[in-house]
Amino acid sequence: MTETTAAARPDDESFANQDEILLGVLTAIDRDANTSQRTISRELDVALGLANSYLKRCVRKGLIKIQQVPRRRYVYYLTPQGFSEKARLTSQYLSASFTFFRRARSQMSELMGLCERNGWRRVAFAGVSELAEVGTMCARDFKIEIVGIVDAKAAGSHYAGLPVHADWARAGTVDAVIVTDLTASARVRDALFEQIGVERTLVPGLLRIALPRSQKGDAKNEAATAP
Repeated sequence: MTETTAAARPDDESFANQDEILLGVLTAIDRDANTSQRTISRELDVALGLANSYLKRCVRKGLIKIQQVPRRRYVYYLTPQGFSEKARLTSQYLSASFTFFRRARSQMSELMGLCERNGWRRVAFAGVSELAEVGTMCARDFKIEIVGIVDAKAAGSHYAGLPVHADWARAGTVDAVIVTDLTASARVRDALFEQIGVERTLVPGLLRIALPRSQKGDAKNEAATAP
């Protein structure tokens, strides 16, 4: 288990964020009919107003029913349609998760291989995410060392067994950096171009942002051989 909840994935094949929230709402109600909007908001890490909006949407779609109980409280129930929708979304989520993992593993391994061929032994990740977690597993197959992750929002913690630093000065000597931020990857890439250099800033193709020139050939080869 990792220490930080991963952010939503930007890839267009990934599970849509709004469907993920909807699945979270249905799961919370299925688990506990006495749950509250505030509890759902906290569990899903969304605003209370957004949780309320999704509950109303579920009622309109016939996915849940609401019953008022004493002390001005409400109990939520999944309808048969709600159970069916929860099962569909769960299947969709698991399928998308597998697709993401397969592509992430392939692309991170390619970038690790590039680092090894170039003699870049000390590699870091830019951004705490599932992509960084996959990268730590891929790194075991190469003669490189993942020295840590730079992510100001999670600085001082550990993720996937790696220390998380606030800035590059604290990360020590780094030969190359792989962008693993999933929410602001283009901005992180641009900052790395200035701080680390274009050639040593590596970008997985699934982030769907412009690649450094040195990686474009590898990206074309991957596109030609991808299943």
